[in-house]
Amino acid sequence: MATRGSVPPSEEARLHHMSNLPASQGGGGTWAGWVNFAATVMVLLGSINGIQGFLALFKDGYFAVARNEVFLMSYDAWGALLIAWGAMLLFVGAALYARRGWARVIAVAVVMLDVIVQVGFFNSLPLLSLLLIALDVMVLFTLTARWEEAKTGF
Repeated sequence: MATRGSVPPSEEARLHHMSNLPASQGGGGTWAGWVNFAATVMVLLGSINGIQGFLALFKDGYFAVARNEVFLMSYDAWGALLIAWGAMLLFVGAALYARRGWARVIAVAVVMLDVIVQVGFFNSLPLLSLLLIALDVMVLFTLTARWEEAKTGF
């Protein structure tokens, strides 16, 4: 029977194993976890954009605008564009999860463009646009702050 201050053998073996891992296999530190967070948020953003696209396809009055066109497009074209954009965000978010090196650079560009897209929605859906812009900014911070430290997770 183990005494109160001792570590169980399985935990001792795990600690020994973790201490002998090279830094690149140890998970990349805290910022690699933040990259997982960014990937999760990107998947969420892609899902929301896709849902907005389906709403634009099937419910013409969803986006409150003066005419039956959004950015000189029909609701159907705008919905298809949003669905494709949501798919792009989902794809890049999944690539971040898979630790693809190119995914961080593409994700930064895609999220910056998503901020611009959300500004276009500001008149019709101001609160949702503000929330999505805030999420985009969080993803940008996560992917760019301490780039080298988080890079070890890739």
